[in-house]
Amino acid sequence: MKLAIMQPYFLPYIGYFQLIAAVDLFIVYDDIKYTKKGWINRNRMLRNGEPAVFSLPLRHGSDALDIREREIAATFAPEKLLLQFAGAYRGAPHYAETRPLLEAVLGQRETNLFRFLHGALVRTCEHLGIRTPIRISSSVPMPAGLRSEARVLALCEAIGATTYINPIGGTELYARETFRSHGIDLKFLRTRPLPYAQSAGAFVPWLSIVDVLMFNRRDAVQTMLRSGYDLV
Repeated sequence: MKLAIMQPYFLPYIGYFQLIAAVDLFIVYDDIKYTKKGWINRNRMLRNGEPAVFSLPLRHGSDALDIREREIAATFAPEKLLLQFAGAYRGAPHYAETRPLLEAVLGQRETNLFRFLHGALVRTCEHLGIRTPIRISSSVPMPAGLRSEARVLALCEAIGATTYINPIGGTELYARETFRSHGIDLKFLRTRPLPYAQSAGAFVPWLSIVDVLMFNRRDAVQTMLRSGYDLV
């Protein structure tokens, strides 16, 4: 069994969905600490040819809280974010078929951060035709206190994974020899640049999956998901 494990992100870039599509089971962390400077509740769209950040505002909370303990702020206005996407992408060739996805994601009646992100992830996978089962980390029985590589290995063993696939950025975090000693093959997914025609100007890579869907037919995106990466 091929397994990948990630923390949730808000409408992440295409590599995140390539990872989900490449495995037999995807586990999303709900019981790890929320990090302010990451991409958990924010991402980037293309606006006037430049990358622009969009985000989910959060209620004030302790830095010690897990993602599943954080709440979306009462000031969050889904209709305003929809208007931002409309302003940025109304002229894109696939705006009409992508807007219903945005309406479904942003229209969730959910204030818990993790449940909102999980719902967004499930809806986007359905839109992309990804059928990989998604499991929540806290549902897997685990010894308490494990972190980093030790926790990943324990999750692999609990699930019965024979291959663990991680984004390419994990090459400095995880050692093949350690995984091999547990009978697990460690691989890294490296997304290819995958340039495509955007609205104007030079191509801006690594934006939200929303940008990819706005400028590409869904079947072309599905091809990117299947073959637009290398496993190393």
